[in-house]
Amino acid sequence: MSVRELDTTTVTALVEDAVAAPSMHNAQPWRFRFLRGDSTFQVYSDLERAMPRADPTTRGLHLGCAAALFNLRVAAAHAGWAPDTELLPDPADPRLLAVVRLSSPALPGNGLAEDLAPLYPAIRRRRTSRHPFSDEAIPPAIKDALSAAALLEGARLAFPDIWHVHTLLDLVHDAEGRDAMDAAASEELRHWTRVDTGAAETAGDGVPAYAFGPRKRHGRAPVRDFAGRRPVPGRETAAFENAPQLAILGTVDDRPRDWLLAGQAMERVLLEATLDGLATSLTSQALEWPELRWTVRDPRSAMGFIQMVLRLGYGPAGPGTPRRPVHEVLDIE
Repeated sequence: MSVRELDTTTVTALVEDAVAAPSMHNAQPWRFRFLRGDSTFQVYSDLERAMPRADPTTRGLHLGCAAALFNLRVAAAHAGWAPDTELLPDPADPRLLAVVRLSSPALPGNGLAEDLAPLYPAIRRRRTSRHPFSDEAIPPAIKDALSAAALLEGARLAFPDIWHVHTLLDLVHDAEGRDAMDAAASEELRHWTRVDTGAAETAGDGVPAYAFGPRKRHGRAPVRDFAGRRPVPGRETAAFENAPQLAILGTVDDRPRDWLLAGQAMERVLLEATLDGLATSLTSQALEWPELRWTVRDPRSAMGFIQMVLRLGYGPAGPGTPRRPVHEVLDIE
């Protein structure tokens, strides 16, 4: 694509790509400000969309905002600009998560832009799939490429051994039981799900019923059931995989900067996986309980803090979920 002037149409298009990112319960907890004079995007967290019960530290919120930040970088590179990104630029305003300066067109041979731009086709193709995956093993070469993708963003992606997968699945099961008995957790989940047909068709956020996927008849795949005990007319049941292929994404430390690195790494991995023909979903249930999150990690690993568990495999990509209109999340000055 040739470089275009950063007019309102171009800026809007870049943010439309950015907000295709995943976020916890599809809350879309981000805001963008574009400063014309500096050709700079500012990426803010929207704390009104935080989840006090499931995400009291806003770690998950940071991951989602960082995924949108990564999409913005990819879209800018695709449009011909070299995005210069700075995380947490203002200690006095922790809501300002990053600034992205598009100060000059990307030149041929610019490694950064050339590295990001090929990921662009996956932005709109990436979906969260809550459907069964096949038992086909992911080739080692693809696993290595996904691990390398995470390293590029300052995080690590590992594929746990069988014993560790079983531990992860037990922890998810434990978390699901805790959630079911926690009134605050159940109410928060209901707030971000759209079961009624009218709400599912018109809402700009949350998880609509058509994206719940089938109810699990049996199998151990860690797929959150957003319906809970509520009936969903016409929803099918299905057998999920008993040996899901999981990956854990982590960082050495566990501060807001680490969360932003992890969120960008998560989205790079998801986009790479999409280009490789994989279906993906995210699993954070066990990470939402502090006493369980610590036991998710492999004690033999240098990965100090697990930020996300990914489920990967071959299967349906899943439907797209709604997005808020860009004018609700973008200010241009």
